[in-house]
Formats: sequence, C-alpha cells, structure tokens
Amino acid sequence: MDWKIELIPVPVSDVDRAKAFYVSVGFNADHDHQVQPGLRFVQLTPPGSACSIVIGEGITDKTPGTQEIQVVVADASAAREQLLAAGVEAGEVDSQPWGNFVYFRDPDGNKWSLQAIAARPNG
Repeated sequence: MDWKIELIPVPVSDVDRAKAFYVSVGFNADHDHQVQPGLRFVQLTPPGSACSIVIGEGITDKTPGTQEIQVVVADASAAREQLLAAGVEAGEVDSQPWGNFVYFRDPDGNKWSLQAIAARPNG
C-alpha cells in the first residue's frame, strides 16, 4: 500500500501575508475558506508537487517560524534564481555529496530547504 503525504501545516502569524508570499514564489492557491469563526483553511501547492501546505487560523498549535520543510527540485541554481526574482532572500547554492541545496525562510521564519539530487538510489 502506498503512503502519500498530502498536507503539511505551516504555522504563520499573518495568513494573508503568508499566502501572498507563497503565491509570489510560485505556489498555487488551491483553497481559501473561512470554515467558521476561528478556522480559516488556506491550501497552497508548490509547482509540480503532489503534497500541499496548509496555513490559516486554527490550523496548528505550532509557533510561527518553527516549521522546517525540505523539497526536491530539478536544479538548485534555477530555483535560487526564481526565489531571487520573486524578491525572496535565498542563500547561495550549498553543494554537498548528496545534492545541491538552497535555503530560504518565509516571512515568519519557517525554514525551507530545496534539494537538487542527481539520482535517487534504488531500493
């Protein structure tokens, strides 16, 4: 049986600011619903991803800025250029034996790691 990650909560302090940030870097805004007072559900999906993030009001008890997420990209340098073009501060490409990485943070300080790997090991 496959187990597929569907949705990762990302704690933010300002939902509209966070939504604008993620849309600016290319995420698709899939849903934005005020379900009831105190519960707003905003689902955003990175380009090409089968897994989304959710931000909003009443979504998670985690402190804004404490989430860490790693994503695989085809080209770390191109991903960095896309972030810079969107006005996002992104670190230099960090080359490691297991891949090239680019790091950035959202407006609340949640940490994102973009990893470009040459090939995944079999098995």
